[in-house]
Amino acid sequence: MQPHSWVAIVTIAALLVYFWMAVRIGRARRQCGIHAPAMTGDPILERHIRVQANTLEWLPLFLPPLWLFAIYWSDLVAAILGAIWIVGRIVYALGYVADPGKREAGFLIQALATAILLFGALGRVIWILVTVGA
Repeated sequence: MQPHSWVAIVTIAALLVYFWMAVRIGRARRQCGIHAPAMTGDPILERHIRVQANTLEWLPLFLPPLWLFAIYWSDLVAAILGAIWIVGRIVYALGYVADPGKREAGFLIQALATAILLFGALGRVIWILVTVGA
């Protein structure tokens, strides 16, 4: 059994990116003077909050397929796709905060990486069930 070290590193990196987004919310709060629990009042703060919330919404769609792809296909390929997902989330975050209209490229990058991981893992599991049996 392979140790899946690369996917473990990518998983931690993805969580660190999520943490980075939370730190950026705190910084935006200080800069605009809006303190918790308020969530609105400054467009930049609201964009930072939305970036973090959207990333949280995508983590369950990304992490399980990442690991399933690693288990059923390849740790290295899964890690590469995971790194692409991370780059997409960063591009999304920076674009969205600068101008919400600039979020599409990052969104598409991470969505494509997620789709490959998800459908790749599903296809491999089905293939194994059909050829090897339950």
